[in-house]
Amino acid sequence: MSRIQNPVRARGFSLIEVLVAVVVLSIGLLGLASLQVSGLRVGQSSFYRAQAAQLATDMADRMRANSGEAPTCELALASATPSSPTTTCQRDLVDWRTRLRSLPGGTGGVDVDGDMVTISVQWDDSRGGGATNSTFTLVTRLWGNL
Repeated sequence: MSRIQNPVRARGFSLIEVLVAVVVLSIGLLGLASLQVSGLRVGQSSFYRAQAAQLATDMADRMRANSGEAPTCELALASATPSSPTTTCQRDLVDWRTRLRSLPGGTGGVDVDGDMVTISVQWDDSRGGGATNSTFTLVTRLWGNL
């Protein structure tokens, strides 16, 4: 004959299984939440970088459109924005610097060396998970063989 186990000894086994399952599920959900936060941070950082690239290209296009004043169209990163622009180039720089404010702590600079121009855009990428001062630099030729 088979023996029937005493039901008193098996009591509580299901409760322990449920508690272990809840702990494992909680750890998995915490990992998923961490992954989601990391993805949002990386997405924000890439959005800032794409916006910086678009703004740098915009300034290069403005300089190509105004090729007569382009050789004198320089502005250092640390320099103040021209307060009372008189030339088309200065107005473009003021407008460009205003648009750079869409980036957190955004600023920019332009350096012209012959027919080569270096356009730098700098912003605070700490919210996006990057460096405190991230910089995008565009080096392009304004004249000659584009």
